[in-house]
Amino acid sequence: MADKELEVLKKQELETAAESTKGSPIFVPKVDIFEDKDALTLVIDMPGVPNEGLRVNLENNELSVYGKVNVEAPGEEVYSEFSVGDYSRSFLVSEYIDREKIDATLKDGVLRLRLPKVEAVKPRKIDIKAG
Repeated sequence: MADKELEVLKKQELETAAESTKGSPIFVPKVDIFEDKDALTLVIDMPGVPNEGLRVNLENNELSVYGKVNVEAPGEEVYSEFSVGDYSRSFLVSEYIDREKIDATLKDGVLRLRLPKVEAVKPRKIDIKAG
C-alpha cells in the first residue's frame, strides 16, 4: 500500500487584467458539477458568505456568482494562516439550459445552483408500436 501525503490546496486568487478597487483578495471558489437527465447542478464552496452577500446574475450566456464575505476579527491579528476575501466565478451557459428556471440555494457556506435543461434536450424513451 502506497503512502499518500496530505495535499494542502491553497485558495486560488482571481486573475484579471482589471484593477481592483477593493483592498482584500477575491478568490475563485471550488466547484463540483453534476448532471442528471433533467438538470446540471453546481455545488460551489463559499464559506463565510451570507445570503445578503451573494449575487448570482445571468447576462447573455454568462452566469456569474459573487460572494461578499463579512468576517470580523476578534482582535488584533498576530498570526494568520487563513486568508479572508470575497469569491467570484463565471460560467458559460449553453442554449440547452432553461434560463427561466435556474434556482439557487445557499446553506452553510455552500451554494447550489440548479440549471434545468430545456425540454427538447432531455432524453426520452420512444415507444415502439406494433405494425
